[in-house]
Amino acid sequence: MENVVITVIGLDKPGIVAGITKIIADSNSNIVDIKQTIMQDLFTMIMMIDIENSNKQLPELKEELEKLGAEINVKITIQHENIFKYMHRL
Repeated sequence: MENVVITVIGLDKPGIVAGITKIIADSNSNIVDIKQTIMQDLFTMIMMIDIENSNKQLPELKEELEKLGAEINVKITIQHENIFKYMHRL
């Protein structure tokens, strides 16, 4: 498996999960794990995605997700799992 981590934060609104999962599905990637929380009006989500069989390279996925984030006014980041774990270790 080649895993990446997608994080999302912004004001809650309909369509956030739908838009992100459509990009993932269209790339032939697989959602391995997903957690989301809504605190008052704040939406947060973290996803582990397997991109081993993806028909898109990571830079292309990143570009599509960032474009969607700008359209729906949320911050979306994507990075390799090992980089995410290194940056968030205690």
